[in-house]
Amino acid sequence: MGTPGKRSPTAHRTPEQIRRHNRTYGAKKSVMEKDKEGHRLRRQAIKDGRVRKGEDKDVHHVKPSVKGGADSKANTRIVSASKNRGHGMSPGGTRAGTGRRGGKRKR
Repeated sequence: MGTPGKRSPTAHRTPEQIRRHNRTYGAKKSVMEKDKEGHRLRRQAIKDGRVRKGEDKDVHHVKPSVKGGADSKANTRIVSASKNRGHGMSPGGTRAGTGRRGGKRKR
C-alpha cells in the first residue's frame, strides 16, 4: 500500500489503521453480512455486464438500503470506488451544504 505511516488516498488511513479497523469493526457479524450482500450485488452486476471484474468500480445504491432502498437493479448503479467511498458528506466535503466547495454559503 505504500510506505509505513503514509495514508491511503482513498481510505484516508494509514496501513496500521486499516488493519486495526479490519480486526475490530470489520470482524463484526453485522458488518460481514453487509459485505456479503455487497459482494452478491457486484457478482450480479458482473453477470449483467454492467461492470467488469478488476475495474475500480462499486455498486452504489441510489436510495441507501439503510433508508429502505431495495437491492434491485433499478436502485443500483455503477460508480467509481473513489466517488462511492469518498467523504462527500463529512465536514469540508463536496456535497451541497456540507462544506465550502459546491454548497450553499452560510451567511
